[in-house]
Amino acid sequence: MITLAQLLGSKGRDAYSVAAEAPVIEAVRTMAEKHVGALLVMEGTRLIGVISERDYARKCVLMGRSSSDTPVRDIMSAPVISITSRETVEDAMRVMTEKRIRHLPVIDADKVLGVVSIGDLVKCVIEDQRHLIEDLQTYIRG
Repeated sequence: MITLAQLLGSKGRDAYSVAAEAPVIEAVRTMAEKHVGALLVMEGTRLIGVISERDYARKCVLMGRSSSDTPVRDIMSAPVISITSRETVEDAMRVMTEKRIRHLPVIDADKVLGVVSIGDLVKCVIEDQRHLIEDLQTYIRG
C-alpha cells in the first residue's frame, strides 16, 4: 500500500495558500495561475480552512456576492478535513468519498506537508494497478 508520504515524495509537496482576509478574487486568480482547484487558507503558519472552486461557485457566485469585496474567510470550508502522511492512498480516497471533498491537506504535527487531490489519488491507483498487471503477465509467461 502506498502511503501519502510516498505519494507526496513523487508528485511534489507544492501547496498554495491565501490569507483569510484576502479578497476571494485573489484566491480565484491564484488557483487559475497555479492550475489548482483549491488553496489552503492560512493564518500565519496555522491552517484554518480550504477554499475551492466549488466554494467560490456555491458560496460566492450563486449567493450574488462580490468576489472583490468578499474575504476568503467568509466562503472557505472549515474546519479543515485532513490526513497524516502515514495513511495510505486508499485511506485518503475513503475520507474524500465520505466527506465529499476533492482536496485533502496532508498534515503531520500541525505542519502542512502538501495537498492531494482526487486526481492525484486516481492516477496513483492506476499506476499501481498497471505495475501489478505487468508483474502478473510476466509471472504467467514464465
